[in-house]
Amino acid sequence: MKLVTWNIQWGLGCDGRIDLRRIVKTAKDLCDADVFCFQEVSRGFAAHDGDQDQPSVLAFLLPGYRAVFRPAVEKADDQGKLQVFGNMILSRLPVLEITSHMLPWPATDCRSMQRQALEVLVQAPEGAMRVITTHLEYHSEIHRKAQIERLRAIHEEGERRKAIAFEDRSDAAYRTSPQPVGTIVCGDFNLGPDEPLYRDILAPLAPEIPSFRDAWTIARGQAPHPPTAGVADFKQWPQGPHCRDYIFVTENLTGNATAVKVNVETTASDHQPLALELTATQVS
Repeated sequence: MKLVTWNIQWGLGCDGRIDLRRIVKTAKDLCDADVFCFQEVSRGFAAHDGDQDQPSVLAFLLPGYRAVFRPAVEKADDQGKLQVFGNMILSRLPVLEITSHMLPWPATDCRSMQRQALEVLVQAPEGAMRVITTHLEYHSEIHRKAQIERLRAIHEEGERRKAIAFEDRSDAAYRTSPQPVGTIVCGDFNLGPDEPLYRDILAPLAPEIPSFRDAWTIARGQAPHPPTAGVADFKQWPQGPHCRDYIFVTENLTGNATAVKVNVETTASDHQPLALELTATQVS
């Protein structure tokens, strides 16, 4: 199974052009992924998307992929037109289940918006796999902390459901899906690898719950994280190149995460795309 995650900034490149074709080409050139996870996908916010229906455009540009978009933000303009902004997963693996998780939005005196995590259960060669992509709050560490706690709880709740023997083989809404063999959480976490919140993501859970590992360190050891933002857009990122985007996998997938790479050269967004390859060996 191969996966790419990328905060595409609604297709806005460092040259000021919105170009979703360039986004898709760059992502595919990095990796012939089975699953593409995109953050900052827009529809109806003219200031962002130029009135493009970006989920539909991305679906068109990736034929053969099941397109799943769910908004974090839903507003209406003065004429009542719906404006949405959120996360998208496109999978050429069979999609078995879709869940949209709204993340905590604490009442703090700072600029912020509703954040969301999009989950799909896909049938991968390794078995059913949970893929969750998200984009955490930029402006508030309080928000990010609460959102990370919720992501960990989502994972723990999913693992505890696996231990329940109940099965429903009907064709109704209560029908149960295959139990996942592992979980991947990826996206723009808006934090650095040296921050306490990064360590919070990796902190052990209950003994029966597999904790998260950073796929980069699994595959690359102690090599520094490559920059995933600030490579070319110095107006938004005056601190210069740095890392804030990650792919985390449950520790039972450690032996499967054989390759991770980052395109540190593209300027098609203000972020850089990351790719993960999982081998189809037996999951531990």
